[in-house]
Amino acid sequence: MTGSHATPGKTARPDQRGRGSGLALLVIASCQLMVVLDITIVNIALPHMQKSLGFSTENLSWVVNAYTLTFGGLLLLGGRLGDILGRRRVFISGVLLFVLASLLGGLSQESWQLLAARALQGVGGAIASPTALSLITTTFREGPERNRAFGVFAAVSAGGSAIGLLAGGLLVEWLDWRWVLFVNVPIGLLIAFATPRYIPESERHPGHFDVLGALTSTAGMVLLVYGFIRASEDGWSDPVTLGSFAAAVVLLAVFILIERRSRQPITPLWMFRDRNRAGTYAMMLSLAAAMFGMFFFLTLFVQNVLDFSPLRAGLAFLPVSAIIAVGAGLASQLLPKWGPKPFMVTGALLAAVGLGWLTLTDVHSTYLGSILGPMLVFGFGMGMQFVSLTLMAVSGVARHEAGAASGILNATQQVGGSLGLSILVTMFGTASRHEATDQVPRFLEQATPPQLLEFRRTGELPPPWGDEVLTAGVSSAFVVAACFAVFAALVALVVIQVRPSDLARLQGGPPPGPADATGTPSDPPSDEVKGPHRHGLDARSDRAPGDRPGPGP
Repeated sequence: MTGSHATPGKTARPDQRGRGSGLALLVIASCQLMVVLDITIVNIALPHMQKSLGFSTENLSWVVNAYTLTFGGLLLLGGRLGDILGRRRVFISGVLLFVLASLLGGLSQESWQLLAARALQGVGGAIASPTALSLITTTFREGPERNRAFGVFAAVSAGGSAIGLLAGGLLVEWLDWRWVLFVNVPIGLLIAFATPRYIPESERHPGHFDVLGALTSTAGMVLLVYGFIRASEDGWSDPVTLGSFAAAVVLLAVFILIERRSRQPITPLWMFRDRNRAGTYAMMLSLAAAMFGMFFFLTLFVQNVLDFSPLRAGLAFLPVSAIIAVGAGLASQLLPKWGPKPFMVTGALLAAVGLGWLTLTDVHSTYLGSILGPMLVFGFGMGMQFVSLTLMAVSGVARHEAGAASGILNATQQVGGSLGLSILVTMFGTASRHEATDQVPRFLEQATPPQLLEFRRTGELPPPWGDEVLTAGVSSAFVVAACFAVFAALVALVVIQVRPSDLARLQGGPPPGPADATGTPSDPPSDEVKGPHRHGLDARSDRAPGDRPGPGP
């Protein structure tokens, strides 16, 4: 499918200043907050959704995964849509689709209706989110100004998770679980109304939409996640489990083949030839897996074991939002002097320490004594990470490839979160079943007749036996989550390389290679220019060797 070659008269300039650019950043950050917030705002409402719509405990994770899988799987296509059709119009379309899906989700009466609405929300988010990040790269000049913009964007992206938990607690406590979806409607409409007033349209670049690549990658990831969740319920030898894994491998292999042969793929594989960018994507994949798992399982723990109300549970996560913002602000201020690598290594190690601390959680744990400290350590590390990872992933990418670069970064976060959560759910299910074999006999010896009757009806152990089962599963899941963070630290230590020229770019100095009058890297002078892609943050090339310019077939 080929996009239009038309270019609107009013285009975004990389050197916009003043009040207009500040309001543009407010609109962009508000959209990102809404999209990221929705990943976790439903977490507080999960127990209420389960009771209202009849989800099983394992299948409850699909309320999160239905959103993040379509979000992550289609982010790459969403970034390409913005490049080809114009980022402002695509941005508005994504926001409006998100609003419609939120309304439908809030009106759901069956579990499948909610999951379908969550998937549609993911589609809207996949269109709006990468376009938002690429609008920053084309609105703010590279150097300190763009660093500050990225700092705001990264703080919103990271802190939105904890803010979502707080907002979810307030809405569930005071209204109903459906309002965690309804709340997006007025916010999204305001963003769509303000966008044409403060954000100019970007250039429209000729190209085509790699729909087949987007569908095969998304379907492959859905089947991979389904395989892990199925394994947690029915075991690794279950035919459906094995079939899901096999089909996922085939689809993902087909996806890679499509991308290798496509003239304009949604995932330009040449971007992974840059060791810094490839290492950044790997780190984001593993850290997102750890972060999604932490919020999901701690939300269950504080409500089901510590018996927190939805509002109290939301307030319990508020310090995480504050400490993430502190970490992001510190990193954005010190990055020009020290470069991103120290913050990438230190941040991942802090995340690992926090998750390792959480493995000590048991039924006697308290919020102040066992939960708050690890969350603060983890949150500070993640705040440092998001600024560093964002800058490393998109720095040096030509403006007309910004959508693809930001799409890959966001896709690794969402897909990593979904895949990681499914792996952690598998570990949780395995450990919970083992603990249940010990707790059921004890329950049968001590249970009252009403408790026995309820157990035969639901198959679920009541407290305190059920708390032991849940806690054993949560603790085991945190062991794997800590391993994800340790892997990210090793990648940062071994793979990432930052050179003096990279630091010059972060400090606002002119990088090597052609630049325009503002010091911002120029786009290639003509479609005929080709050459080897240079590695590092000072990379100027926007195509892989051998890539052919112009629209695809």
